[in-house]
Amino acid sequence: LRLARRGTTHRPFYHIVAADVRARRDGRYLELIGRYDPLGNTELHVDEDKARKWIGQGAAQSPTVRRLLRRAGVV
Repeated sequence: LRLARRGTTHRPFYHIVAADVRARRDGRYLELIGRYDPLGNTELHVDEDKARKWIGQGAAQSPTVRRLLRRAGVV
């Protein structure tokens, strides 16, 4: 589980995705789990069922995604 950067220059937002370790950062992913907008009101939307499914299957989480999932109450 990791972040994929979207948006424009100086206005990023991120998708929380389940991706193969060999895929590029913003490349192909297996499933979209949520999104995170760090600018403005820092909104965070996570599909808890999908996140728990991937964690249950042993998906490794990046440190930032782990922190965001903890904030969302999934972990």
